[in-house]
Amino acid sequence: MKTYKIHLVRCGLTEANVQGRYLGRDDVPVCEQGIEQLNYLKETFAYPAVQAVFTSPLQRCKQTAAILFGNQVPTVEIPNFTEYDFGEFEGFTAEELKDNEAFKIWLGDNGDAAPPFGESNNHFKARVAVDFEKLVEGLIKTGTTESAVVVHGGVLMLILSYFGLPEAPMHDWLCESGCGYTLLVTPSLWMRGRKVEVFDTFPESIRAAREHAQEAENNDSEDRE
Repeated sequence: MKTYKIHLVRCGLTEANVQGRYLGRDDVPVCEQGIEQLNYLKETFAYPAVQAVFTSPLQRCKQTAAILFGNQVPTVEIPNFTEYDFGEFEGFTAEELKDNEAFKIWLGDNGDAAPPFGESNNHFKARVAVDFEKLVEGLIKTGTTESAVVVHGGVLMLILSYFGLPEAPMHDWLCESGCGYTLLVTPSLWMRGRKVEVFDTFPESIRAAREHAQEAENNDSEDRE
């Protein structure tokens, strides 16, 4: 049976990320540090050839896709893959908001509360899930066996917590910018339970490189003993 690979990638670093600020719908670019990180990853690790690239419409995702995958394949923007709408919390740090009553309510809520003029977690989950399902079904229908999806950290973690196997909460799927996970879509599993297998970190060689570095460090320690 034909299977489909989706490389789910977190977009590049922004100044707001560096400063620990809530960043959702503000359309800011990847910062200089973020561009350097992405170029390093591209030059150092193996990013596969893909048949299509999907991104959020915000420029930090489109920039990341262009650096990591170039302009050799079609790129499709998916509006519902825009990051969470933080409303009035946008641009602030958690420390700056710690005495804000609306912020306290939002932090303690399971899904229905929303930042002032923002969206609830339940709404965020619903809109991202709907378009991820459409994406997977489109890949199966068109026979697109290998693709990349470049999205924001919140969107990436939500997709994995909602559709991924093994199952894990959102915060367990946090990853570095320019990195992510390779998903395997098996049509029979998808049709039965709307689930995808998370079977590797992305790019694939990152795991091997880290294991090699750890092995080298262990050998150095043994030599010094």
